[in-house]
Amino acid sequence: MPRRFMLRALAAMMLTAVPSLWARSPSPPNAEAYIIWPRDGAVITGGKFWVRMGLRNMGVCPKGIDIPNVGHHHLLIDADLPPLDKEIPSDKNHLHFGAGETDARIELPPGKHTLQLLVGDHDHVPHDPAVYSKKITITVR
Repeated sequence: MPRRFMLRALAAMMLTAVPSLWARSPSPPNAEAYIIWPRDGAVITGGKFWVRMGLRNMGVCPKGIDIPNVGHHHLLIDADLPPLDKEIPSDKNHLHFGAGETDARIELPPGKHTLQLLVGDHDHVPHDPAVYSKKITITVR
């Protein structure tokens, strides 16, 4: 087989494989992420506090576990939802809880802050449709 045909065949195989690598995991009907604590409008004294994370109609598991209807929490701090078809960023505004944690102690500087949960699949990609909480606002004093 001539080399150019082999290269075209290889390129075609790679291009057809790429969409399956990026396919989003489906979420179950009525799945809902929510922040248990703090409540919207809470005033936190001291800056260090526990965030308690909830998930309905879906299971929580560590990253890397590729089974239906499960995921893990990501806490968005002072950030809007990232692109829902790509891996969730990991930085000071996008905290990953890839061990399957449902609570975490965090520290924020004084001022107003927003918090929102976004559930990611085994590869930290939001499900389809995305499962995320209402964005809440807290004040740290």
